[in-house]
Amino acid sequence: MSPVDPGPLPRVLVAAPASGHGKTTIAVGIMAALARRGLTVAPAKVGPDYIDPGYHALATGRASRTLDPWLVGEGRVAPLLARGATHPAPADIAVIEGVMGLLDGRLGADGFASSAHVATLTRTPVVLVVDISSTSRTVAATVHGLATIDPTLDVVGVVLNKAGTSRHGAEARRAVEAVGVPVWGVLPRDAAMHVPSRHLGLVPAAERGEAAATLDHIAAVAEEHLDLDALLTAATTAPPLGVTPWSPEVTLGVAGGPPPSDAPVVAVAGGRAFTFRYPETVELLEAAGARVAEFDPARDEMLPEGTSGLYLGGGFPEVHARTLAMNRPLVHQVRSAVATGMPTIAECAGMLYLAESIDDHPMVGSLPTRSAMGRRLTLGYRGATSIVDSVLGPAGTEVTGHEFHRTHSTPGAGATAAWLLDGREDGFALDPAGTGRATLVASYLHTHWAGSPAVATSFVAAARACRPSHPHPHPHPLRTTAGSGSYRQQHLEVRQAIPGTACSSSSGEGGDAATADPLRHHGDAELSDDLVDLAVNVRLSHPPQWLTAALTDELTSVAAYPDATAARDALAARHGLSRDQVLPTSGGAEAFTLLARALSPRDPVVVHPQFTEPEAALRTAGHDVRRVLLRARDGFALTPGAVEEIGDADLVVIGNPTNPTGALHPAATVGALARPGRVLVVDEAFMDAVPGEAESLLPGDLDGVLVVRSLTKTWAVAGIRAGYVAGDRALVEQLSTHQTHWSVGSLALRVMRETVAPHALAEADRAAHETTRWRRHLVTGLDSLGVPTAGTSAPFVLARVGPGIREELRSGGWAVRRGDTFPGLDTTWVRIAVRGPHTIDGLLRELAGILHRRDDTRSA
Repeated sequence: MSPVDPGPLPRVLVAAPASGHGKTTIAVGIMAALARRGLTVAPAKVGPDYIDPGYHALATGRASRTLDPWLVGEGRVAPLLARGATHPAPADIAVIEGVMGLLDGRLGADGFASSAHVATLTRTPVVLVVDISSTSRTVAATVHGLATIDPTLDVVGVVLNKAGTSRHGAEARRAVEAVGVPVWGVLPRDAAMHVPSRHLGLVPAAERGEAAATLDHIAAVAEEHLDLDALLTAATTAPPLGVTPWSPEVTLGVAGGPPPSDAPVVAVAGGRAFTFRYPETVELLEAAGARVAEFDPARDEMLPEGTSGLYLGGGFPEVHARTLAMNRPLVHQVRSAVATGMPTIAECAGMLYLAESIDDHPMVGSLPTRSAMGRRLTLGYRGATSIVDSVLGPAGTEVTGHEFHRTHSTPGAGATAAWLLDGREDGFALDPAGTGRATLVASYLHTHWAGSPAVATSFVAAARACRPSHPHPHPHPLRTTAGSGSYRQQHLEVRQAIPGTACSSSSGEGGDAATADPLRHHGDAELSDDLVDLAVNVRLSHPPQWLTAALTDELTSVAAYPDATAARDALAARHGLSRDQVLPTSGGAEAFTLLARALSPRDPVVVHPQFTEPEAALRTAGHDVRRVLLRARDGFALTPGAVEEIGDADLVVIGNPTNPTGALHPAATVGALARPGRVLVVDEAFMDAVPGEAESLLPGDLDGVLVVRSLTKTWAVAGIRAGYVAGDRALVEQLSTHQTHWSVGSLALRVMRETVAPHALAEADRAAHETTRWRRHLVTGLDSLGVPTAGTSAPFVLARVGPGIREELRSGGWAVRRGDTFPGLDTTWVRIAVRGPHTIDGLLRELAGILHRRDDTRSA
């Protein structure tokens, strides 16, 4: 593959006087805002950083290139920037994020590898980001100094960040412009633009479920407050790079092209625990003749099929230690693979994963060491020389890298070191299968293979010698990323055994317990810490302050047994009923269990698609349940045909508005289902999300009718379980006789009393109207993508996205509720909880990308 001339490349480098000025946030905001304009943005980062590039990729849809003269050599910096600007397609502009302060580089090297150094090597105009939260006019001196200290630098503009007021920002702007540097924007303090951090810096984008929504907000703020046109104009002043883009094929002296059918498979760790990897690593592996297959050690229970080499890069295994430890099938397989001589490289996080333990969580155990979090951060550039022959090359192989960790490891006896690291022995080089050279190389050292490309050739050659016992059947690299179960699959029912290799004969199998009983599958099973939650229909992340205060007060009285009298009276008054028409329950689930126990129907019918708990409760109680299915072509409406199919059933259960379809049936149509000799149960769990509670059967004629209500969704108290049944006196009494003493706790009863107060009802109505607006925004966006939807009267939307889309959304960080566990729906349907516009826009962008890629695949 021959590199192409990048031609003119508009570009800017975003720098700052020091760390902490908001450089990453502003750089990512610029990238995202330009991408919103339809520009193709090539992102890059100065310095050895894995976390910021994750946000770059999220903003631009392209891999971010690390430009570090120490790691790759001065001569490769501009070619790597050109690579990012031409691969996989030409970019309109490059945006480079700097490191630390503008002039700060490798200690003792006079600014070598600093942002200024990279700006000079690439002849890139510089944009300064300056935090003015603790200054105003004095900022002009800082800007003037940075703009004039080095005549080779071209400081073209300034962004002033964290202005306290408009007057404060205007004062600083006038001062800076007086020294001759244009100000391209003044940003106010905005907590929503903050990206959370922890012991090694920012939380990686791959681990932040809300990252996409936060990115939308940052882009919107950048568009509002920055003069992007001025930035684009300045970017065009950059001279041509005048270099040939870096090419992995040219670097290795190979022809390139797709890998042969017998190419060795190198499994590369990914997922939320292994987020640190330079894109050139994979590119060099593939150029050297390997087929790269990504896997997630936190979720995948097997290595990719045909694996004959392992690359375990950096990340945060200490944060996800418990999850990694619990994935025992994969732990056992990796341990066996390493023990039988599979070529393995483990950098930092990979070394911790292969250790005996991390903070007492058992790991793979391939290395004689235990690891734990420490108080001291280890950070710095390193020069390293290999001590022994290994799969990375012969003894004496030299590489450059860096360390960045807060854990420490205690090596066991008899371990052979891998590197002379600035003169000291470090890491592990082990030959567990007695091959004559080290097949396992592990250390804290992160290396950038563009600076040491020979290691890729050596490693792939070693993997090729570790032949799989069966040829790899797939024509393209496996990109397996796990979902709510183990391997993500197009068909969740299918599990494929993975053949062993000459280096590893073990394999793992596992089932998907979440779908063992579809009627018991609920939205919370779709969730994990790294996904945006659009699967659970709880409106808020926590109860409102006034409700939290009331619950805190209630805790002072929990020594006494709960008394439901006051709650029954409050609920009855709220609906204009008498006390004996209302029964508080421990959520809707207890209400359906009481119905199943108290009633003895001969022909119970559940109208589907519908919340599955009523049918599950009836079946558990020993009842044979008949289903009546409403059809998508009818908008899941209760048609005369469906009423006729219900026939003479003596128990009918129907939702209104229905979960998951969102259909809101007219109260008259639902009420007409009531008749002598029949019990009509209407699940109105989401009726309080309908403005004015239109079409509710309460209060009305309730002879033979029971209405089930839930308070957990609107008020974010799912953990407390607060609901009630209202309706026919005799039926309510019948249910109460089957309810155990004190099944509804004091906190749930307090929720019932507090949420019927006038201010609470007013707040619920405001929330219902807000949800209506947000739902309309979601439906409009789905319509624009050609995605059919159903129902527009609930805090969720049922969407027919197509097969496999739910799994791809999970890969992109979005959890939606699967539809196929609801009777009457299949895998093409998902239920999407309504959220705020920023979150909705992030989902729509992800979905649009998935659909676009699928269209491209079909057209190809």
